Amino acid sequence: MAKLALKKHSHQAARVAAPDCAAPGEFDREGPATGEDGAPGKEELAAACAALRAYMRMPSHAEARGRLRRLALLPPQVLLLEGGTAQERLAAAHYWSLLLNCQSRPEPEQGPGAGAEPCLACSACIRMLTHQHRDCFFFDGLAGSIKIDEVRAMRGVLGEAPREARRRVVIFWEAQALVEAAANALLKSFEEPRPQTSFLLLVAQRERLLPTLASRSFCLTLPWPREQDAEEGARLAPWESALCAFLATGRGFFERSGVKGAVDASLVHCFANRCRRALVHRLGGAGARADAMGAGQRPEEEKRLETLLALLPDARVRMLDEALAECQDSLIFGVNPALVLEWLVTRMYFLIPRR
Repeated sequence: MAKLALKKHSHQAARVAAPDCAAPGEFDREGPATGEDGAPGKEELAAACAALRAYMRMPSHAEARGRLRRLALLPPQVLLLEGGTAQERLAAAHYWSLLLNCQSRPEPEQGPGAGAEPCLACSACIRMLTHQHRDCFFFDGLAGSIKIDEVRAMRGVLGEAPREARRRVVIFWEAQALVEAAANALLKSFEEPRPQTSFLLLVAQRERLLPTLASRSFCLTLPWPREQDAEEGARLAPWESALCAFLATGRGFFERSGVKGAVDASLVHCFANRCRRALVHRLGGAGARADAMGAGQRPEEEKRLETLLALLPDARVRMLDEALAECQDSLIFGVNPALVLEWLVTRMYFLIPRR
């Protein structure tokens, strides 16, 4: 039988940083790509388990985990996870994979025990969590564009039953990295009933995908990322004040951003998330999606930003949303954070109507 290798990483991108410490490597139809027993290294396994346990203890994600457990009783073929951070989306995807395949959990039709948590100890949990299971396919959009040849290679396996797992799991992390041809090829797989396969599309917002992909998915919105602690919030506050002043006057921001070492990727991620939350509240009628993104917990600085964003015509709201997404994609691909931040605030300035 021909060997199928799904490997698209450069040497530098073969591994992602903790907590997403699994190495996608190769997925071989003849056997695991990591050795005869397919066992992950002790350090890799310990880090992966620690990351998932941390996610399973996060109070802000308790409701999302509960929804995933209920969905696992009758799993949709395509699950789209939006919101949260990239690492939280990946942790939720791992959690879903284990819910479907943990050997310690009974099948859904076997009763209430099917709502239990995955054990993180059985062979299926360990190998699914580290992407070394024969029936787990992992595409890392952080490492670069996901090409059509990779999707075609994966589609060649979908007609077969899972080798070992209850359900085959196909994860597209940062699915906006799918090139158009690859997305269209994937769409063909969605259109064919595959009851033993679960596709996961992980993306900050469903609008970043082809509408036809999102429309064929069950969408679950994770809690919107917030500042991790008071120190981080305090670091962000003067930047938001500077942004509000810049949007009103066109002055003052670049003096702050031009200071050597003042801007890093973490700051810009938080800054973009703060702007996105303000944009969601500007929309007002966002309903459940707004609630999931942290409604009712806004700092005073964010309310000031909302007042300015309220001036945006509807057409420019979409343009700002796209600019925020492009900003975060640029950070993922290593663009200088200071340049990304200055481009974003300049774009925002020109989108705000002048009286």
